[in-house]
Amino acid sequence: MNRLEYFIETVIFNSRWILAPFYLGLIVCLFLLLIHFVKQLFEFIVHIRTAEEADVVLGVLGLIDVTFTANLLIIVIFSGYENFVSRIDAGEHDKPEWMAKVDFGGLKQKLMTSIVAISAIQVLKAFMNLDKAANTTVLMWLVGIHLVFLSSMLVLAIVDRLETHGPGESEVKSKAKAAQRP
Repeated sequence: MNRLEYFIETVIFNSRWILAPFYLGLIVCLFLLLIHFVKQLFEFIVHIRTAEEADVVLGVLGLIDVTFTANLLIIVIFSGYENFVSRIDAGEHDKPEWMAKVDFGGLKQKLMTSIVAISAIQVLKAFMNLDKAANTTVLMWLVGIHLVFLSSMLVLAIVDRLETHGPGESEVKSKAKAAQRP
């Protein structure tokens, strides 16, 4: 039975490599996003001379939106691969400082923060376009969805805080510090 158990555990342990093609696919998506960014940047540059201030702000917000999405992909690729597949050994000179420090809880926080930022940009873009397309229903839906994302992020942060510090630990620490004071 010991050999069978060892075999099953080895298969289960090595099954994490099935995720590697998913991360490679996300790298392809990153290149596709780069193509979209370059196209959007080119259109922005071509139309900048005749653009109004609101159009310039919307163009910049669009570029920021694509950049945040690319950042989100990088976070998922790096942290997901390191947390679930294998450590990345790219040498210390070029390795981002956050890479080795992001655990699964930190990954969730970074993902939710990026999603909330992307959502906020979508709401801002819709608000800036209100005079061109006065569809307040769409704006209300965008604000509602943004509030759901924001609430989810706050709940996630509270849960992570409780998991790492415990519900009463901060009280205990503050009482201990107060007791140490002369």
